[in-house]
Amino acid sequence: MATVIKDDRLTRTQSFMCVGFAGLFSKTATSPLEVVKIKSQVGTFHSKGGFWHSFITIYQNEGFRGFWKGNLASCLRLFPYTAIHLTTYKKIIHLHMDEVGFITQWRAILAGGLAGIAAALVTYPLEMTETRLIVQNCRKPTYLSVAHTLSKVYKTEGLKALYRGFSLTVLGALPFSIGCYIVHMNVDKLWQEPPLRFTPLQNFINGCLAAGVAQNLSYPFETVKRKMQAQSTHLPHLGGVDVHFRGMTDCFIQIVKHKGIFSLWNGITANMIKIVPYFGLLFTCFEMCKQLCLYRNGYIVSPLSYKLTPGVDQSLRPYELEEVKRYLKNRNFGTGETSFGNRW
Repeated sequence: MATVIKDDRLTRTQSFMCVGFAGLFSKTATSPLEVVKIKSQVGTFHSKGGFWHSFITIYQNEGFRGFWKGNLASCLRLFPYTAIHLTTYKKIIHLHMDEVGFITQWRAILAGGLAGIAAALVTYPLEMTETRLIVQNCRKPTYLSVAHTLSKVYKTEGLKALYRGFSLTVLGALPFSIGCYIVHMNVDKLWQEPPLRFTPLQNFINGCLAAGVAQNLSYPFETVKRKMQAQSTHLPHLGGVDVHFRGMTDCFIQIVKHKGIFSLWNGITANMIKIVPYFGLLFTCFEMCKQLCLYRNGYIVSPLSYKLTPGVDQSLRPYELEEVKRYLKNRNFGTGETSFGNRW
């Protein structure tokens, strides 16, 4: 599975900001597909005519802004989710490493799943808020903003409502991890070379494959979770959900009974189409931010290319490079040699 490759020439803050900005941009650009997907999962009237008709219906009823409903909640969730996920992942990985620092792929993927659950626990109210904002009609809104949604749901439905459906995040983590493991086990055979030698294009393809397999396996759990997040007796038409239920198990039963088992994958078309542009923008934006940071740190000669600065040791970390620069500057002070490039 592809990830944005760690580069020790970036500081931790720079790496975090690059990932964050890339995530914000890719989420915002693909928001229309996310809106169509969630409306299809919940079963609102917008999704009755199929994938393409959903876009027309949303535009006719809510205008262009209807395609970016809930995007602010999704973006606000990104930074704390990423920070908690990375921190927890590193701690779990450290616990499972052997004495020489080795960890199996299965344990690494399991660690990623556990870290994802921990991050989701903290940020889940924002995910629920995203669903409520997307499902409502923005021309006749029940909720006015992210803060208003959180406040109103808490006051009218209680704290438990902010975590309704969270158990499905935990249950969905298992098939999601299995999907990632399947890709990891076969990706080396596909390219016939070790992961460390993968090109950006190979990492992009791996990311799309892993996301496609993992999300297909865990998708029914997400569908039920979205319905549970949306349904409320305090909303018109019970939140617009196409089946009514009393809990998680009953939701599965009612979906299969009234809509058929394949309706658990409603919205999968929008989800699959979203994967390629999402990962494409994610990688592109990350690389652009990375180039700016590498240029700022002095490793490359231009923020528009990866051409290396002559004489600079690329194995040095940013603070180590700064130390070398200061040492050379002090050593050359008053010697008449002012060119950093000529002296190093």
